[in-house]
Parts: sequence; C-alpha cells; structure tokens
Amino acid sequence: MLKYILFDLDGTLNNSGYGIRKSIRYALAKFNLSEPLESNLNRMIGPPLIDGFMEFYGLSREDAVKGRCYYREYYDVKGKFECEIYDGIKELLQLLSKLNIKLGVCTSKPSVYSLEVLEHIGIREYFDFLEGASLDGAISEKEEIIKIALEKFNIEKESVIMIGDRKFDIQGAKVNGIKSIGVTYGFGTREELVNANADYIVDNILELKNLLLSLYK
Repeated sequence: MLKYILFDLDGTLNNSGYGIRKSIRYALAKFNLSEPLESNLNRMIGPPLIDGFMEFYGLSREDAVKGRCYYREYYDVKGKFECEIYDGIKELLQLLSKLNIKLGVCTSKPSVYSLEVLEHIGIREYFDFLEGASLDGAISEKEEIIKIALEKFNIEKESVIMIGDRKFDIQGAKVNGIKSIGVTYGFGTREELVNANADYIVDNILELKNLLLSLYK
C-alpha cells in the first residue's frame, strides 16, 4: 500500500523555468556566453548546476563553481520567486493528505531555497519533510538525496514512490530500489523518461491523481 510519496520540485510541483532561465543567463553573461534557446536552458533544470555548466557550456570545474555563485546572485534575490504552481497540484496534495499519505520533497535544489519556494507557491503545509541539496554542493545528486530521505524517515521501499520530470528522478529512484512516476508536463521529455525506465509515465495532473489513487487502493 502506498504510504509515502516523494515529489521532485522544479518541473513537477511548480513551473520554475522563467526564474531559472534568467538566473542561468545572468551567470553565463559573466563568462561572455549567451544562450538564446529556452530549450537548451531547460537542460540545466534538474541536474546539479555545476554539472550542467560543465556539460553544456564547456566550463572547467573551477569556472562552473563560479557559475553557480553567479547564478545564485540573481536567483537568491529574484529568480526563486519567478515561478508558479502547476494547476491542480494544490488540490492533489490536499486529497493525498486527507488519505494520510506522508508527502515529501526530494530535490537537487538547495533545501533553504526549496522551502522558500514551497512557501511562496502556497503548498509548504502539505509536506511532512523535505530533503534537498546542500549549498556547498557536497550533497547534490538525486540518488543520494532520495537515499537520505529513505533512511532518515525509515521508509519501507515497497510503500513509497518517487515522482519527477527528469531522468535523474527516475534513475535516483531505481538506484534506491523504489518505483517511480515520470511526468511529461515538466522540463523532461517522454523519450527521456522512457529511456530511464520509469515505472509509470503520465502527461498531466489528472492522470497523476488517478494513478496515485489506483496505487493507494
């Protein structure tokens, strides 16, 4: 029986693309780099920022660390609030809470920012716990964050499922031996989620609600 649900944050609970893209562009400008395509910027939403700067923009690790600092100069002041909750998410969380399912957030975004975002979009009260990345990057990989949550709250693996929009959410769940749901309304693609071997894939909040209710019964 489903007793715990772990949600990714960006691209799963809220549409954070606008603020994150502006923060990335702000950071890239510090290196005299530009990125006109939103689709390319969206690749940075999900994995740790340092990895994204290195993989997609060829920065050295040293410069990628600087890039993360530049990113936070904008994000910490404006970017974290330039987001909006997906339609239907609040109602879904209300329903799940009434069923006494424990709800948690597992995100590669630093915990301090994640809590502020949940408060800003008006859903912090529905979550029993949150695990996120550390500001120094020592904890940043999704599989590690999920592992910490499972151990800290003594969650039995057969009673929990992870929901996310990127392959990192699905892969992190698989490494930890738990099932996963991929959502296509975020920043990933159906192909990405299929290739990551998500146990379930849904296209919208209604499909997600119906699937969770079927798994709860």
